Amino acid sequence: MEALRAKVSCEAVLEQAGYEIDLKESTRRAVKYRRGGNIVIVTHDGRGWFDPLSDEKGDVFGLAMFLEGIPFPSAAGAVASIVGYQLSRPEWRSSRSSVPLEDIADRWRSRRKPSPGSGAWRYLCWGRWIPTAIAQQAIQEGVLREGPFGSLWAAHVDGQGRVVGWEERGPDWRGFASGGSKVLFRFGPGDASRLCVTEAAIDAMSLAALEGPREQTLYLSTGGGWSPATDAALAELAARPGLTLVAATDANSQGEVYAERLRALAEASGCDWQRLCPPAEDWNEVLKAREKEKRERNMEKKVGPAACAPAASREAPPGMRRPLTRPDTDAATREGS
Repeated sequence: MEALRAKVSCEAVLEQAGYEIDLKESTRRAVKYRRGGNIVIVTHDGRGWFDPLSDEKGDVFGLAMFLEGIPFPSAAGAVASIVGYQLSRPEWRSSRSSVPLEDIADRWRSRRKPSPGSGAWRYLCWGRWIPTAIAQQAIQEGVLREGPFGSLWAAHVDGQGRVVGWEERGPDWRGFASGGSKVLFRFGPGDASRLCVTEAAIDAMSLAALEGPREQTLYLSTGGGWSPATDAALAELAARPGLTLVAATDANSQGEVYAERLRALAEASGCDWQRLCPPAEDWNEVLKAREKEKRERNMEKKVGPAACAPAASREAPPGMRRPLTRPDTDAATREGS
């Protein structure tokens, strides 16, 4: 059994079962595979896996049993049959330096805060359309940093207020702090009576922008996962009296699974529960659609409705001809243009 575990990767089992890698949302430590609405995350260099939509996890034999619904002896035979299987994807090549990683807190402190015009600011406010007031508030709360190559770092903080990791987002990058822990991104007052749980820091800030200033709302992000530390942190927050727990997760199957987990947590803690579902895939998409519509209205007010009318409406009415222009005037006009 140990020899088979060493020779057969969980990724090989998934490829054989028709799953495809999601390179955009994968890292070297957590490789995401999809088949339809099913998701499996491969960990420990291909030796482990877990299902983010349930509590299922294990080794390569457990994966074969999970995928096919077969007993252990059959799973062992299925694994043995693909010894030597070559993955279709290329081998991961780390772009990180071989220099030993600094302590998480030191690495966080070593990065400067975003400022107007900086790379992270442009990504957040121009690329993701987060209002400057929201960005400035998050910077003031100390939960944003400048990442490399114009990326943004959004802190995950534990119950003692310590930065233990961060979501990494940029125009061409999506990941999580190497060596860091996913707990919760927190934006807003720590003693809030209303908790809105999203799946990404960008969505947490987007929802805050959509709802407007709320003194008693804390916007949270699980960072796209649901670790035991995340579960414990949410349970600790939900234990406060008079609390309302809002499931503001994405409008997809994974978001619904997370919403059900939050409902169960609310019931166990005795607090109120609400489902707040975005009318688009996520809250940032909703925010961008609203901001685009707002900008179009403002532009129409500035230039007037005539300038925005279709070209056909500015044509001469049927039966009427425009004044003829003399040939020499036409030539002068063309030459001047």
